[in-house]
Amino acid sequence: MAASELYTKFARVWIPDPEEVWKSAELLKDYKPGDKVLLLHLEEGKELEYRLDPKTKELPHLRNPDILVGENDLTALSYLHEPAVLHNLRVRFIDSKLIYTYCGIVLVAINPYEQLPIYGEDIINAYSGQNMGDMDPHIFAVAEEAYKQMARDERNQSIIVSGESGAGKTVSAKYAMRYFATVSGSASEANVEEKVLASNPIMESIGNAKTTRNDNSSRFGKYIEIGFDKRYRIIGANMRTYLLEKSRVVFQAEEERNYHIFYQLCASAKLPEFKMLRLGNANHFHYTKQGGSPVIEGVDDAKEMAHTRQACSLLGISESYQMGIFRILAGILHLGNVGFTSRDSDSCTIPPKHEPLSIFCDLMGVDYEEMCHWLCHRKLATATETYIKPISKLQATNARDALSKHIYAKLFNWIVDHVNQALHSAVKQHSFIGVLDIYGFETFEINSFEQFCINYANEKLQQQFNMHVFKLEQEEYMKEQIPWTLIDFYDNQPCINLIESKLGILDLLDEECKMPKGTDDTWAQKLYNTHLNKCALFEKPRLSNKAFIIQHFADKVEYQCEGFLEKNKDTVFEEQIKVLKSSKFKMLPELFQDDEKAISPTSATSSGRTPLTRLSAKPTKGRPGQTAKEHKKTVGHQFRNSLHLLMETLNATTPHYVRCIKPNDFKFPFTFDEKRAVQQLRACGVLETIRISAAGFPSRWTYQEFFSRYRVLMKQKDVLSDRKQTCKNVLEKLILDKDKYQFGKTKIFFRAGQVAYLEKLRADKLRAACIRIQKTIRGWLQRKKYLRMRKAAVTVQRYVRGYQARCYTKFLRRTKAATIIQKYWRMYVVCRKYRITRAATIVLQSYLRGYLARNRYRRILREHKAVIIQKWVRGWLARTCYKKTMHAIIYLQCCFRRMMAKRELKKLKIEARSVERYKKLHIGMENKIMQLQRKVDEQNKDYKCLMEKLTNLEGVYNSETEKRRSDLERLQLSEEEAKVATGRVLSLQEEIAKLRKDLEQTRSEKKSIEERADKYKQETEQLVSDLKEENTLLKQEKEALNHLIVEQAKEMTETMEKKLVEETKQLELDLNDERLRYQNLLNEFSRLEERYDDLKEEMTLMVNVPKPGHKRTDSTHSSNESEYTFSSEIADTEDIPLRTEEPSEKKVPLDMSLFLKLQKRVTELEQEKQMMQDELDRKEEQVLRSKAKEEERPQIRGAELEYESLKRQELESENKKLKNELNELRKALSEKSAPEVTAPGAPAYRVLMEQLTSVSEELDVRKEEVLILRSQLVSQKEAIQPKNTMTDSTILLEDVQKMKDKGEIAQAYIGLKETNRLLESQLQSQKRSHENEAEALRGEIQSLKEENNRQQQLLAQNLQLPPEARIEASLQHEITRLTNENLDLMEQLEKQDKTVRKLKKQLKVFAKKIGELEVSQTESISPGQIIDEPIRPVNIPRKEKDFQGMLEYKKEDEQKLVKNLILELKPRGVAVNLIPGLPAYILFMCVRHADYLNDDQKVRSLLTSTINSIKKVLKKRGDDFETVSFWLSNTCRFLHCLKQYSGEEGFMKHNTSRQNEHCLTNFDLAEYRQVLSDLAIQIYQQLVRVLENILQPMIVSGMLEHETIQGVSGVKPTGLRKRTSSIADEGTYTLDSILRQLNSFHSVMCQHGMDPELIKQVVKQMFYIVGAITLNNLLLRKDMCSWSKGMQIRYNVSQLEEWLRDKNLMNSGAKETLEPLIQAAQLLQVKKKTDDDAEAICSMCNALTTAQIVKVLNLYTPVNEFEERVSVSFIRTIQMRLRDRKDSPQLLMDAKHIFPVTFPFNPSSLALETIQIPASLGLGFISRV
Repeated sequence: MAASELYTKFARVWIPDPEEVWKSAELLKDYKPGDKVLLLHLEEGKELEYRLDPKTKELPHLRNPDILVGENDLTALSYLHEPAVLHNLRVRFIDSKLIYTYCGIVLVAINPYEQLPIYGEDIINAYSGQNMGDMDPHIFAVAEEAYKQMARDERNQSIIVSGESGAGKTVSAKYAMRYFATVSGSASEANVEEKVLASNPIMESIGNAKTTRNDNSSRFGKYIEIGFDKRYRIIGANMRTYLLEKSRVVFQAEEERNYHIFYQLCASAKLPEFKMLRLGNANHFHYTKQGGSPVIEGVDDAKEMAHTRQACSLLGISESYQMGIFRILAGILHLGNVGFTSRDSDSCTIPPKHEPLSIFCDLMGVDYEEMCHWLCHRKLATATETYIKPISKLQATNARDALSKHIYAKLFNWIVDHVNQALHSAVKQHSFIGVLDIYGFETFEINSFEQFCINYANEKLQQQFNMHVFKLEQEEYMKEQIPWTLIDFYDNQPCINLIESKLGILDLLDEECKMPKGTDDTWAQKLYNTHLNKCALFEKPRLSNKAFIIQHFADKVEYQCEGFLEKNKDTVFEEQIKVLKSSKFKMLPELFQDDEKAISPTSATSSGRTPLTRLSAKPTKGRPGQTAKEHKKTVGHQFRNSLHLLMETLNATTPHYVRCIKPNDFKFPFTFDEKRAVQQLRACGVLETIRISAAGFPSRWTYQEFFSRYRVLMKQKDVLSDRKQTCKNVLEKLILDKDKYQFGKTKIFFRAGQVAYLEKLRADKLRAACIRIQKTIRGWLQRKKYLRMRKAAVTVQRYVRGYQARCYTKFLRRTKAATIIQKYWRMYVVCRKYRITRAATIVLQSYLRGYLARNRYRRILREHKAVIIQKWVRGWLARTCYKKTMHAIIYLQCCFRRMMAKRELKKLKIEARSVERYKKLHIGMENKIMQLQRKVDEQNKDYKCLMEKLTNLEGVYNSETEKRRSDLERLQLSEEEAKVATGRVLSLQEEIAKLRKDLEQTRSEKKSIEERADKYKQETEQLVSDLKEENTLLKQEKEALNHLIVEQAKEMTETMEKKLVEETKQLELDLNDERLRYQNLLNEFSRLEERYDDLKEEMTLMVNVPKPGHKRTDSTHSSNESEYTFSSEIADTEDIPLRTEEPSEKKVPLDMSLFLKLQKRVTELEQEKQMMQDELDRKEEQVLRSKAKEEERPQIRGAELEYESLKRQELESENKKLKNELNELRKALSEKSAPEVTAPGAPAYRVLMEQLTSVSEELDVRKEEVLILRSQLVSQKEAIQPKNTMTDSTILLEDVQKMKDKGEIAQAYIGLKETNRLLESQLQSQKRSHENEAEALRGEIQSLKEENNRQQQLLAQNLQLPPEARIEASLQHEITRLTNENLDLMEQLEKQDKTVRKLKKQLKVFAKKIGELEVSQTESISPGQIIDEPIRPVNIPRKEKDFQGMLEYKKEDEQKLVKNLILELKPRGVAVNLIPGLPAYILFMCVRHADYLNDDQKVRSLLTSTINSIKKVLKKRGDDFETVSFWLSNTCRFLHCLKQYSGEEGFMKHNTSRQNEHCLTNFDLAEYRQVLSDLAIQIYQQLVRVLENILQPMIVSGMLEHETIQGVSGVKPTGLRKRTSSIADEGTYTLDSILRQLNSFHSVMCQHGMDPELIKQVVKQMFYIVGAITLNNLLLRKDMCSWSKGMQIRYNVSQLEEWLRDKNLMNSGAKETLEPLIQAAQLLQVKKKTDDDAEAICSMCNALTTAQIVKVLNLYTPVNEFEERVSVSFIRTIQMRLRDRKDSPQLLMDAKHIFPVTFPFNPSSLALETIQIPASLGLGFISRV
């Protein structure tokens, strides 16, 4: 479609802005062709009328859809233009904190001015081996691409890093070199990669300085070639430098510094070794204080100096040379302080004994007077004479500065040369990767010669860059067979010609330098005359005649001519150089010698240098015999030559571009200045790349990706099986203009804007679908709501109407009831009113009558009461007067008695409280706190005393009371007497009065006593209460103290418990760390051990290099020197040793002894044969005699004799055969008498072995036949002899001849019948055996029929199943059948083994019996001897042996045992056919036998051989999972056996009594258990590495890229660097691939009998690897951080958890290792808007670090327009909430981390004595004991 059709309402565009460069706006109405004004709505809310240019009528740039913003590759943007690029970079840099972005083949790197955790070794490992487009942009991705292309294409590579000062060029180059050093490693142990990295601190210290734009600005350009060998490992490096800024040595601008090395020296001046340099603060030297900024914030120059010296040492620069370098640098500083005094205008002088100059001369080793003279004079040479002319103060100062610059430049070159020599390798370089760190395009207010050279170099690089980009575009189009037209791009060749062509600027500059009176002004005039108005790129400023302007590719630059000639000449007075050359300081003259004569501190030669020789940017020297013109070579000329050579190098390599951008001039972190960024983008060629891409077809899709993305725009009928044709048909309908796209072989090419149009169509289609879905759902919801409301309304109406009817009925009933109630109520009211009136009348009457009566009664009563009152008042008055009188009397008595009582009380108190008590009390009060308990005791004592006094007082009171009672009784008696004697009343009245008085007194005293007692009692009670209260307080204090102590004890206990738990956890962590550290050390030890073995083999190969004339040995034989062999050609352990040319003397006695043994054995065999022959001869004689005597009875014994004759004939023939073989053996042995005859492998040796074997076999056969013959003889004797007698054979024959009568004939007949019966019984037994065999065959036929029927049923069932199930069922059936057959074969094999063993034992018994019988038969039987019972064949059964669970082997068979059981054992066959851990059991049983024999040498040898053999097997087949798993299982089982049978109580508690009897008795193998444990750890780590190598290629594809749930995520547009497609091709891995691999691992480990706990640890490690690699890739891939991908990951994790459940491994801890991945997937799916969401995320993601959470949020990218991006404010909220969380700052998980492994003790219930050794293992030479 036309571009103008996209300018519709709500379309977003970019318009120019003076502040922000570009500003976003939105169209408020559609654009129509011919409109001159666009009505726009800005983002800040303003409306703007944007006027179009009437000439060009160009519309503003369209803005990309939000879904494309923030892409990794700028070429993925649909609209490629400057504002889109700028906005994409800003969004990635500010919002996502991503500093790297691809722009086609260019990596754009923005300096963050902040340390980021994205350069660690874990990041390097994550990018290693990955495709460039699969991961997020990174400098490591560029380095990896260069490394892979070097290895794949066999072509050298270059990484070109450019940018402004402060943009981060040096850091980027440094990280690229670090990547190469880490990934490739070094080819030797010399750590070349460390040396390459160590060159950075040195070059930075002498070549970098602080500027206003950068604290570590490189003031020179460098090109570092990193060399690789054929295996692509670093072998060395070489460095070239360009255009060092020498002027900085003598001058620095404001806020700038000199080179770092000077400040490092000043900061280290107080070191003892630097005392001789006589340095001080940097402000003391003229060359370091001009900038006024001697310190860089955050940089410690003293520490940097230490790093520099360490790097020098690493590169082999000795301490003496380092001190020489520092002396020269210190001399330059002191030279800068040399001052001059003017004599006149044309001459000057130096003050006498000038300290700075004297220090300079001392350090440089030159004469003071000579240097002082030539600093103030110069030599002028003419054709005839030489003049010495004084110079002015200004000229002397300039000459001093020129000398300083020259010395520093020479020193810089010297250091570069020696760094190159240190990095040089003697190994031939196969390829290299060059890293170019060069200055970017520069323009300042004042631009001079340095800026001119820098911009000239950038012009050349930009030209090469443009050509390369154009070439790649062209190759892409040709590869896809796309018709292409020539793209117009900027060619800067005219600008380059202006600079370097004949009569160009450099040419004219060199020519002017040769002129005697050439000046900058004359050179400027020549430039104007030559190029002004003739070259469009050359201009003259309007207001200056000493400047010129060049139109570079980036911008116009005005250069000031002043200083050009001087800087180009770079002149130094020759006399000063000669003074320095005559120095006594040896190093100084080296700086001024030719390069080939320089002495290297590393003693390295310059041979084998890389093809690109190093070119310095400084003037090079000519031949030694050259004249003073050696300084006339100009800087510009040399720089041009260096640049040409650099371009040749770059053109011969594959370039990779890194463009560094400086985001702001203030070094603020993550601050983006659009103006500065646009300037640099224009200058570095990024926008030119965009323009070239946009001119063609920038957007490129594969057909599958296009189909997956835009399937929504297709109808069902449009979808064909051919994806390519489907895409073509759809595109023809969607985009009518066919020029907007092209179809390639594998991709579709779109012009700019078409992808945005397709995205718009897709979004509109999805939006329309969403609207339709919303419409339908909303209509359905409304209908449901309406029906629900209607039903509710009907129900409500029904209930309301019923309620109203019921209310009306109720109203009618109430009305009638109210009428009746009113009637009765009115009647009731009238009656009630009448009754009330009547009752009121009666009440009034009664009350009135009563009132009158009461009044009359009251009057009478009042009169009566008045009389009574008068009577009582008068009596009261009389009594009152009397009482007052009596009260006064009593009161006086009381006062007196109180006074007396007080006195008495005072006396008592004085008695009770003496002075001593008060003293004690006072002392007690002072010491109350310290003697609290003592006070309580004293108070208790006082209390007891008071109680005693109270008791005494009570006693006195009681006695007084008794006394008074007795007195009272006496008085009563007296009163009675008085009553009786009335007559005596008068006389006694006085006495009575007296007694009454005494009585009153007594009462008063009693009362006073009682009061005193009460008071005392109260005081005592008060004192007791006080004491009780005090005691209570003390108790409370005590309880409080006890409670406090209890609480403190409780708190201390809790604290101790917490501390104990924490310490326990810490100890566990420390234990795990220590275990991990120990296992890592074991891993490192095994690696070093392997390295040692490799070096040993290499040394062996180097030592055993075949010399001329040396004959090669046969390759089929194994060497005698080797400990083991892995050759599969050798079948048994009796391998034929290798024969060398010179026979070994040590082998002769061994072979001769073997030969003698064999001779002895042959002699014994001959003796046995002779004995057998004699026996046969004797038997023949007996048979002949019996045959001659029994000719009359041929019928009886014909068959037996015939059988015996046949046997005899056979024995005779075998005997002859044996004799012939023995003769051949003797003949062969007699013919060969040389030592080689007896050697193994010789013909005689082979003949001897063959004959010995055959003789042994024949001997066994003969023994069996002898047994058969004897049994036959016995049966014949039984058949012939009568039952009751038995005589000698000769007597029997004579008796038979004498048989004449019938009785004897009958007896013979009976014997014949017995013989027939015997034959019949034999026939019957044979018949029964045949019947049994037939029955077995019939049963077998029946089983075969049943099996056939079952097979037919299975076949019929399978035919009814679907194809997949049919295949699965058939496979299952076949597996079951093969398993059953395998088990049957195993049973048969075991039975046969048992039978063979049994027969062998019987043969041994029979051989022994034969010998005994032969001895017994040599004795003759006496003729008269009579035996009662007949002789029968005796079968002696062998008693079964009780095995002890041990295996015996000979010591010489140890290598054979190790070879068959370890080296040549195939794990697969053993795992399927034998019991798990069988090799371990066999080895342990062998160890048990050696322990039983108490043979420590045998135990040690066997265990050592076993361990070494296992290591060799794992070294040879260490990448095979089955092998590693098999030996891990067997090693653990062997370790468990050593523990189980060690005899230690801790390991014996699970044993049976029989197993405890099998424990080791003589040796403690605890040390070997530790060795085996270490070996098991090494095997486990190797197993983990094998697992990782197998799983790693599957994880990213299966867990991230593959769409397990199809259709959830759509493919986003990608740029030039295509990513791996998520659509599963045939070769890609899926989640099922991972699960199948996990099943395979688990089944193999289970088959090998691995411990369940160990399997859990392996599974945990596998799941950790899966989770770590998946999460690491997720954190480094922006395209994977989306909502749909989170769903995919969670589904994949659920499948892994399901696998764990199926295998019963949920408690293995494997699921917990996936927790970070699960939380990352959840983080992708949760809401990310509000503060509540932030709180939920912080609480949910506890397994992720803060850096990982923020990284995921920054990377989160919507796949569709309906998703929203994460706002920057939300990310900051997350960071604020997580700022207190203490976690690791590391971004990625350590995928190489291996959990420490443990081997829990797992005893075996298998009895050792029941273990059988299969014959398949080839261990027939060992026997059970």
